[in-house]
Amino acid sequence: MDTKRLRETGDDESTAARFSPERIEELKEFSKKQDIYGSLARAIAPSIYENEDIKKGILLQLFGGTRKDFGDTGRGKFRAELNILLCGDPGTSKSQLLQYVHNLVPRGQYTSGKGSSAVGLTAYVTKDPETRQLVLQTGALVLSDNGVCCIDEFDKMNDSTRSILHEVMEQQTMSIAKAGIICSLNARTSVLAAANPVESQWNKNKTIIENIMLPHTLLSRFDLIFLILDPQDEVFDRRLANHLVSLYYQTEKEQEEEYLEMSILRDYMAYGKSYIHPKISEEAGQAFIQAYVDMRKIGSGRGQVSAYPRQLESLIRLAEAHAKMRFSQVVTIADVEEAKRLYREAMKQAAVDPSTGKIDISILTTGISGAARKRRAEVAQAVRKLIMEKGKVPSLKYQKLYEELKEQSDFLITKEMFNDGLQDLADDEFLIRTGNLIRLCS
Repeated sequence: MDTKRLRETGDDESTAARFSPERIEELKEFSKKQDIYGSLARAIAPSIYENEDIKKGILLQLFGGTRKDFGDTGRGKFRAELNILLCGDPGTSKSQLLQYVHNLVPRGQYTSGKGSSAVGLTAYVTKDPETRQLVLQTGALVLSDNGVCCIDEFDKMNDSTRSILHEVMEQQTMSIAKAGIICSLNARTSVLAAANPVESQWNKNKTIIENIMLPHTLLSRFDLIFLILDPQDEVFDRRLANHLVSLYYQTEKEQEEEYLEMSILRDYMAYGKSYIHPKISEEAGQAFIQAYVDMRKIGSGRGQVSAYPRQLESLIRLAEAHAKMRFSQVVTIADVEEAKRLYREAMKQAAVDPSTGKIDISILTTGISGAARKRRAEVAQAVRKLIMEKGKVPSLKYQKLYEELKEQSDFLITKEMFNDGLQDLADDEFLIRTGNLIRLCS
């Protein structure tokens, strides 16, 4: 029996036994360093050039928030784990970051989207060779309970495999009903996923949903979504090449220093996760409320939704993780400010509507931006007006109607926009489309 995998979360005896009093004192001294946040972030995958905010996000994910269980009062549990998605151009070291985190975390699992099945991620039923009874074998998500599950090639997963993640990423449980075995397993895991765009290279004129073709219901469950793009800039290319070449002639002493940094980082994280459980102070609570109101206010002026309660929960988890990283038992305003900054940096990249250049969180939550939804309604209205002007006609030709609409319109109307407009009118029972003919409903 693997006791390491089955021990309770609150059981800190194994952790306490691992650290000597001298080591604990050393870790506490280390936490008082002036730039502890930057030092720890730079220690994550030091061979990967720059990407500082992404490393800071992963660092906070490794610490996680404070777990809260209000099951006795009927309010349920609150997720403490952070989920991060990395997406962007090929060859931008996404897989290397995942491999590094997998090797760093004691309870990490690494899997690839193409090589993963629904059964491999959840659990499968098999017969015990000795007793001939049905037994349940757990998969990657359950095995990485209280750890990190790294999923590479996330966009190449099939839909049935991906649908499993909905429950794990929000409720932190895995419900199984197979061969008479019905149970709910804990899967309190942080998901670190990497995805490539559909066209191999990131298209800046498309939204994130159109670029990576993932369902918005799944994207909204990620606390941070980072884009890692190839800037194609000569100065950046020269620095990157210089950094890569320098890795090949590192001395043994430099390698030893790097190894020491990794061992300190591993112990520092283990101690922080086990013993530091920060509580939100009154000032930080007010700062969270104000941050959420401000985020909502940004979009309300132009009829868009720029934040949902899920975004507020993400901010709270990020601030708690930042406090935990400092070995602080209280979440302060400084933690809230860093959580806001990091969240804003991620949103600036992932949730920007290319047509307006503004942040629109509804892209992640509904799959379509507020501006696109408004434009779709305008096209439907224009089609309705054009048909009404023709008077009582039994049927209309699709192509002819499309050409007429294009001539009348002030902005470019694509076939896709026209089809969406017709679909909206069909839903309103205004018309019926059969092939290339459009008939009006009587």
